[in-house]
Amino acid sequence: MDDLMDELKAELLDLALEAASRAGALLRDGRPDDLGVAATKSSSVDVVTEMDLAAEKLITELIMDRRPEDGLLGEEGASRAGSTGVRWVIDPLDGTVNYLYGLPAWSVSIAAELDGRTLVGVVEVPPRGETVQAVRGGGAFLNGRQLRCGEAPEMGQALVGTGFGYLRERRVRQAEVVRELVPRLRDIRRAGSAAIDLCDVAAGRLDGYFERGLNPWDHAAGVLIATEAGALTGGRPGDPASTELTVAAPSGLFEPLQQLLEELGAWHD
Repeated sequence: MDDLMDELKAELLDLALEAASRAGALLRDGRPDDLGVAATKSSSVDVVTEMDLAAEKLITELIMDRRPEDGLLGEEGASRAGSTGVRWVIDPLDGTVNYLYGLPAWSVSIAAELDGRTLVGVVEVPPRGETVQAVRGGGAFLNGRQLRCGEAPEMGQALVGTGFGYLRERRVRQAEVVRELVPRLRDIRRAGSAAIDLCDVAAGRLDGYFERGLNPWDHAAGVLIATEAGALTGGRPGDPASTELTVAAPSGLFEPLQQLLEELGAWHD
């Protein structure tokens, strides 16, 4: 049974790596150089939407060609129940606004679940030339180098990443939470890609991360990568990462950060 599971993990990882690499190349090479010049015009937004859809189409067609009975859940509408117990959770372009403006914090995020439990996660970050991957129980790696999250600093010395939602009312609430947090931390960073932020916790580039409003495709791969690098991950106290709240940090910082976010009501709009 263990051998069969190892074979499945290896197969899913190889497929996720290939799909993420192909989609990343499509997005990198297909982006017009002047896309950000008219970033507020609908024509530019349409180009990004087309690229997003094209990347998801590439990923889903490759997966269905190799594993036609699997399930799918994609940000751009891919949805299929499947019959194998395996479901692919896909964000073809995480950091869409960054991509639109030519900022380098965008990625392709692909996770594979078995019966609701994430087995494999891959985050491809073409602007950085980085491929981050993890297999449950097998560690996390960046371009072949094993990752370990950093040691937990005191709360007042922690550099913590976060993100804001698209809805104005949610952003206002999130800004209020950040205002309360800033005096209690070293500083806050907001890069604009949840998948990258979670990988940065895994790599020790951030001490911690939290965000409200993430969908499964935003955090599925990144949460596994952070966990396999030694970080603790979850949502509100006692809950897994979810749309309500996602938190990642090493033990010693995770607990007080999670508790402070609970006290501040970071989990509601």
